[in-house]
Amino acid sequence: MKQARPLPQYLVQRFQGWRATTFGENRSWYRRLAEGGQHPRAMVIACCDSRVHVTSIFGADTGEFFIHRNIANLVPPYMPDGQQHGTSAAVEYAVNALKVAHLVVVGHTNCGGVAGCHAMCSGHAPELEEKTSFVGRWMDILRPGYERVKDLPAENQIGELERQAVLISLENLMTFPFVRANVEAGNLSLHGVVHDIAEGTLKEFDPVSEGFSLVG
Repeated sequence: MKQARPLPQYLVQRFQGWRATTFGENRSWYRRLAEGGQHPRAMVIACCDSRVHVTSIFGADTGEFFIHRNIANLVPPYMPDGQQHGTSAAVEYAVNALKVAHLVVVGHTNCGGVAGCHAMCSGHAPELEEKTSFVGRWMDILRPGYERVKDLPAENQIGELERQAVLISLENLMTFPFVRANVEAGNLSLHGVVHDIAEGTLKEFDPVSEGFSLVG
Protein backbone atom coordinates (compact mmCIF):
# COMPACT_ATOMS: atom_id res chain seq x y z
CA MET A 1 0.00 0.00 0.00
CA LYS A 2 2.29 2.74 -1.31
CA GLN A 3 -0.16 5.55 -0.56
CA ALA A 4 0.04 5.11 3.23
CA ARG A 5 2.02 7.76 5.12
CA PRO A 6 3.35 8.16 8.68
CA LEU A 7 0.98 9.62 11.26
CA PRO A 8 0.81 13.42 11.50
CA GLN A 9 3.16 14.62 14.22
CA TYR A 10 0.38 16.06 16.38
CA LEU A 11 -1.18 12.60 16.64
CA VAL A 12 2.16 11.05 17.54
CA GLN A 13 2.64 13.62 20.30
CA ARG A 14 -0.84 13.03 21.68
CA PHE A 15 -0.26 9.29 21.68
CA GLN A 16 3.02 9.72 23.53
CA GLY A 17 1.28 11.91 26.10
CA TRP A 18 -1.51 9.35 26.59
CA ARG A 19 0.91 6.46 26.97
CA ALA A 20 3.02 8.36 29.49
CA THR A 21 0.04 9.42 31.62
CA THR A 22 -3.31 7.66 31.26
CA PHE A 23 -1.84 4.33 30.18
CA GLY A 24 1.27 4.52 32.33
CA GLU A 25 -0.72 5.23 35.49
CA ASN A 26 -3.21 2.42 34.80
CA ARG A 27 -0.99 -0.20 33.23
CA SER A 28 -2.34 -3.09 35.31
CA TRP A 29 -5.93 -2.18 34.39
CA TYR A 30 -5.15 -2.23 30.68
CA ARG A 31 -3.40 -5.57 31.13
CA ARG A 32 -6.53 -6.97 32.78
CA LEU A 33 -8.65 -5.68 29.90
CA ALA A 34 -6.32 -7.31 27.39
CA GLU A 35 -6.16 -10.66 29.14
CA GLY A 36 -9.75 -10.86 30.36
CA GLY A 37 -11.49 -9.70 27.21
CA GLN A 38 -14.13 -7.03 26.97
CA HIS A 39 -17.29 -7.05 29.05
CA PRO A 40 -19.11 -3.80 28.19
CA ARG A 41 -22.34 -3.04 30.00
CA ALA A 42 -23.86 -1.20 27.05
CA MET A 43 -23.70 -0.80 23.31
CA VAL A 44 -23.92 2.75 22.01
CA ILE A 45 -24.92 3.49 18.42
CA ALA A 46 -23.98 7.06 17.61
CA CYS A 47 -23.34 9.32 14.65
CA CYS A 48 -19.88 9.66 13.10
CA ASP A 49 -20.07 13.40 13.79
CA SER A 50 -16.84 14.51 15.46
CA ARG A 51 -18.79 16.78 17.83
CA VAL A 52 -20.61 13.86 19.47
CA HIS A 53 -18.21 12.46 22.08
CA VAL A 54 -20.30 9.74 23.72
CA THR A 55 -17.64 8.56 26.18
CA SER A 56 -17.29 12.10 27.51
CA ILE A 57 -21.05 12.69 27.63
CA PHE A 58 -21.57 9.61 29.81
CA GLY A 59 -18.20 9.70 31.58
CA ALA A 60 -17.37 6.20 30.36
CA ASP A 61 -14.13 4.42 31.15
CA THR A 62 -12.15 2.20 28.79
CA GLY A 63 -13.97 -1.11 28.36
CA GLU A 64 -17.37 0.18 29.47
CA PHE A 65 -19.04 0.84 26.10
CA PHE A 66 -19.17 -1.16 22.88
CA ILE A 67 -19.48 1.71 20.39
CA HIS A 68 -20.64 1.68 16.79
CA ARG A 69 -20.77 4.90 14.78
CA ASN A 70 -22.29 5.58 11.38
CA ILE A 71 -23.91 8.40 9.43
CA ALA A 72 -26.93 9.70 11.39
CA ASN A 73 -26.83 6.91 14.02
CA LEU A 74 -29.08 4.66 11.94
CA VAL A 75 -29.89 0.98 12.31
CA PRO A 76 -31.22 -0.75 9.17
CA PRO A 77 -34.04 -3.29 9.44
CA TYR A 78 -33.13 -6.96 9.84
CA MET A 79 -32.14 -8.14 6.37
CA PRO A 80 -30.06 -11.36 6.16
CA ASP A 81 -29.46 -11.11 2.41
CA GLY A 82 -25.82 -12.17 2.26
CA GLN A 83 -24.59 -8.60 1.76
CA GLN A 84 -22.18 -6.74 4.02
CA HIS A 85 -23.96 -5.04 6.91
CA GLY A 86 -21.52 -3.42 9.34
CA THR A 87 -24.14 -2.01 11.71
CA SER A 88 -26.15 -5.24 11.81
CA ALA A 89 -22.96 -7.23 12.48
CA ALA A 90 -22.07 -4.92 15.36
CA VAL A 91 -25.54 -5.31 16.88
CA GLU A 92 -25.38 -9.09 16.53
CA TYR A 93 -21.98 -9.26 18.20
CA ALA A 94 -22.98 -6.94 21.03
CA VAL A 95 -26.19 -8.81 21.84
CA ASN A 96 -25.25 -12.43 21.15
CA ALA A 97 -21.55 -12.52 22.03
CA LEU A 98 -20.99 -9.69 24.51
CA LYS A 99 -24.43 -9.98 26.15
CA VAL A 100 -24.77 -6.23 26.70
CA ALA A 101 -27.54 -5.20 29.07
CA HIS A 102 -28.37 -1.89 27.40
CA LEU A 103 -28.46 -0.65 23.82
CA VAL A 104 -28.48 3.14 23.47
CA VAL A 105 -29.11 5.02 20.22
CA VAL A 106 -27.64 8.53 20.46
CA GLY A 107 -28.90 11.12 18.01
CA HIS A 108 -27.87 14.77 17.97
CA THR A 109 -28.79 18.25 16.79
CA ASN A 110 -27.38 19.82 13.62
CA CYS A 111 -26.85 16.39 12.04
CA GLY A 112 -25.51 16.68 8.50
CA GLY A 113 -26.73 13.22 7.56
CA VAL A 114 -30.28 13.99 8.63
CA ALA A 115 -30.17 17.33 6.79
CA GLY A 116 -28.97 15.46 3.70
CA CYS A 117 -31.82 12.99 3.99
CA HIS A 118 -34.30 15.84 4.25
CA ALA A 119 -32.80 17.52 1.19
CA MET A 120 -32.84 14.26 -0.77
CA CYS A 121 -36.40 13.31 0.10
CA SER A 122 -37.70 16.82 -0.60
CA GLY A 123 -36.08 16.85 -4.04
CA HIS A 124 -33.25 19.27 -3.28
CA ALA A 125 -30.29 16.87 -3.43
CA PRO A 126 -30.54 14.87 -6.67
CA GLU A 127 -26.93 13.72 -6.30
CA LEU A 128 -27.98 11.67 -3.27
CA GLU A 129 -30.61 9.91 -5.36
CA GLU A 130 -27.89 8.41 -7.57
CA LYS A 131 -27.39 4.67 -7.14
CA THR A 132 -23.68 5.33 -6.71
CA SER A 133 -24.21 7.52 -3.63
CA PHE A 134 -23.31 5.53 -0.54
CA VAL A 135 -24.69 8.31 1.67
CA GLY A 136 -27.96 8.48 -0.24
CA ARG A 137 -28.57 4.75 -0.14
CA TRP A 138 -27.73 4.69 3.57
CA MET A 139 -30.13 7.57 4.24
CA ASP A 140 -32.90 5.58 2.54
CA ILE A 141 -33.25 3.97 5.96
CA LEU A 142 -34.66 7.27 7.22
CA ARG A 143 -37.16 7.82 4.39
CA PRO A 144 -40.06 6.55 6.55
CA GLY A 145 -39.13 9.21 9.09
CA TYR A 146 -39.30 11.90 6.42
CA GLU A 147 -42.81 10.76 5.53
CA ARG A 148 -43.78 11.36 9.17
CA VAL A 149 -42.45 14.93 9.28
CA LYS A 150 -42.97 16.28 5.76
CA ASP A 151 -46.28 17.95 6.60
CA LEU A 152 -44.95 19.79 9.66
CA PRO A 153 -44.05 23.49 9.45
CA ALA A 154 -40.81 23.79 7.48
CA GLU A 155 -38.84 25.16 10.42
CA ASN A 156 -39.68 22.10 12.53
CA GLN A 157 -39.02 19.34 10.03
CA ILE A 158 -35.29 18.76 10.41
CA GLY A 159 -35.35 18.86 14.22
CA GLU A 160 -38.14 16.31 14.23
CA LEU A 161 -36.34 14.21 11.62
CA GLU A 162 -33.31 14.07 13.96
CA ARG A 163 -35.60 12.55 16.57
CA GLN A 164 -37.07 10.21 13.98
CA ALA A 165 -33.56 8.94 13.22
CA VAL A 166 -33.47 7.66 16.79
CA LEU A 167 -37.01 6.25 16.71
CA ILE A 168 -36.59 4.53 13.33
CA SER A 169 -33.42 2.90 14.64
CA LEU A 170 -35.18 1.66 17.78
CA GLU A 171 -38.04 0.30 15.68
CA ASN A 172 -35.61 -1.43 13.32
CA LEU A 173 -33.70 -2.95 16.22
CA MET A 174 -36.87 -4.75 17.23
CA THR A 175 -36.99 -6.45 13.80
CA PHE A 176 -33.84 -8.40 14.73
CA PRO A 177 -35.09 -11.70 16.22
CA PHE A 178 -32.25 -11.92 18.76
CA VAL A 179 -32.82 -8.34 19.91
CA ARG A 180 -36.56 -8.85 20.31
CA ALA A 181 -36.03 -12.14 22.16
CA ASN A 182 -33.63 -10.55 24.64
CA VAL A 183 -35.82 -7.50 25.16
CA GLU A 184 -38.89 -9.65 25.80
CA ALA A 185 -36.88 -11.88 28.17
CA GLY A 186 -35.77 -8.84 30.16
CA ASN A 187 -32.10 -9.32 29.33
CA LEU A 188 -31.76 -6.20 27.18
CA SER A 189 -33.19 -2.69 27.33
CA LEU A 190 -33.37 -0.22 24.45
CA HIS A 191 -32.89 3.52 24.92
CA GLY A 192 -33.08 6.50 22.58
CA VAL A 193 -31.59 9.92 23.30
CA VAL A 194 -30.84 13.14 21.43
CA HIS A 195 -27.83 15.25 22.40
CA ASP A 196 -28.01 19.01 21.87
CA ILE A 197 -24.46 19.98 20.89
CA ALA A 198 -24.83 23.71 21.60
CA GLU A 199 -26.66 23.39 24.91
CA GLY A 200 -24.96 20.27 26.24
CA THR A 201 -28.33 18.72 27.07
CA LEU A 202 -29.69 15.23 26.59
CA LYS A 203 -33.28 14.28 25.87
CA GLU A 204 -34.53 10.71 26.09
CA PHE A 205 -37.52 9.09 24.47
CA ASP A 206 -40.39 8.34 26.83
CA PRO A 207 -42.62 5.54 25.48
CA VAL A 208 -45.47 6.64 27.73
CA SER A 209 -45.70 10.21 26.44
CA GLU A 210 -44.23 9.19 23.07
CA GLY A 211 -41.99 12.25 23.22
CA PHE A 212 -38.49 13.30 24.26
CA SER A 213 -37.86 14.85 27.67
CA LEU A 214 -34.78 16.34 29.30
CA VAL A 215 -32.51 14.03 31.26
CA GLY A 216 -31.53 15.40 34.65
